[in-house]
Formats: sequence, structure tokens, C-alpha cells
Amino acid sequence: MKFRANLWIGATCFALVVAGGVFAPWLAHTDPVMDANLMNAEIPPGSEFWFGTDAQGRDIYSRVLHGARISLTVGIVSQLINTCIGVALGLSAAYWGGWWDDFVNGLTNMMLAIPSLVFALAIMAILQPGLTSLLIALGLTNWSFTCRLTRAATLSVKQLGYVEAARSLGYGTFRIMFTQILPNIAGPIIVIGTLGMGGAVLAEASLSFLGLGIRPPFPSWGSMLSDARDQISTAPWISIFPGLAIFLTVLGLNLLGDGLRDILDPHSQTRRA
Repeated sequence: MKFRANLWIGATCFALVVAGGVFAPWLAHTDPVMDANLMNAEIPPGSEFWFGTDAQGRDIYSRVLHGARISLTVGIVSQLINTCIGVALGLSAAYWGGWWDDFVNGLTNMMLAIPSLVFALAIMAILQPGLTSLLIALGLTNWSFTCRLTRAATLSVKQLGYVEAARSLGYGTFRIMFTQILPNIAGPIIVIGTLGMGGAVLAEASLSFLGLGIRPPFPSWGSMLSDARDQISTAPWISIFPGLAIFLTVLGLNLLGDGLRDILDPHSQTRRA
């Protein structure tokens, strides 16, 4: 079936990127930062340097593998922050209602009105560029989508029989929210979280490309693309391989999210049937 193909292709692409990042010290033969040799500058891909070298003579293959660690860290951690904020606000707003629901709705609308990348740029302009600042900036930008989804899903289930039964048994508010409601709306949250990771990887690459992300000379796919701008016509491989790494990662996460959506959403399975 199509959705299973999407799931397996996406999972395979993402697993390859994860394996490359985790095993980078063993898969790469050179240090991505220290092993710079101008005598080896801009060597095309070959048997010695599989992805070629950059203008400083550093092995692009090694830098792409180590760059996967940064991109995956940013994608996973920032999306976890977004998910925790969005779920906490959306779940509590839908369950409690009243002025808290109005406040969360207003805050969500305000966040949706601000382009996430512009908001991240503003935060990074205030903070010093670096991994921690990047995680904070991206972790505070995209929670509004998760909040909206969580609120809508909570409103649809909070009056169902099993929630009413939990209330009649004397369950507390937080116990009902996190043991009765949240497990039954987790499917869409997992899907949007998976898709959001791809967006976080692209956002990290964009910020690093603009010089507001990971500081050189540490390998980041976005900063590698930025460094390759002057050599794009004379040494195109310097930009091709980081670009392919971003493409493979985002494609894998999008296909994985699409496959998970079709599995976890019974309505989509009905439509396909």
C-alpha cells in the first residue's frame, strides 16, 4: 500500500541520516574541523575524498556526517520543546476553558501571525549565536500548531464516556488530562511532531546560512552551504553534498510523518480503502 511505502522510505532515509550522525567518528577518516590542509583545497570527489574537499582542504564527507549530529540535535530537541509547550497549553486550555482558554487562544493567534523564521531571527539577534541559543529560538517558535491541534482534539474527547467515568471515580484534573485524554489524542501530535522536525532542520540550516546559527568552523549543513557560495561554479560539490543531506533528511521526515498519519488516523485509512 502507498502509505506503507511512504513509511518505509521515510524511515529508511531518516535511519541513514541518524546512523551517519551517530557513527560519524568511526565512518569519517578525518577530523571535520582540525584536518584542514590548503594543499588539498577544492579536490573533486574521488577515491581519497569521497565527497571532495572545500576551500580550506577539509573533507566534505566528514563534515557532512558530523553536521548530521547538529541538525538532528536541533530538530529533535527543539521539536520536543515545541511539543511540550503546545500540548501543555492546548490540553489545559480545552479542559479548563474560561479566561485561560481565551488567553491561550489569543497567544496562539499572535504567534501564528508572526512568521516563525522571523521570530527565530529576532531571538538569535538578541542571543549569542550557538547551539543553545539555536535550541531556544527554534523551541519557542512553532508550538502554536501543536497547541491548536491539541486543543481541538481535547475538545472532541473531553465529554466522552471514559472521561466522565474517570471524573466519577474521583480522578484529579491532571490525572484525567495526562492519563485519560492525552493517550487518546497522541496520534496526531506524533505526526505533527515528526513533520515539525523536518521544519526545524530547515530552519537551523537557514539560520546557519545567514550566520546566526552554529558558529564556524564547526560543521553545519547551513554554514557549509554559506561557505560554498563563492565556489558554486568552480567547485559545485562543496554545496551539492550538504544540500543533498538536507534534502534527504527533510524528505525522510516528511514521508515518515505522512506514513504515520495514515496509520494513526483511522479516517485516512477509510478513505484509502
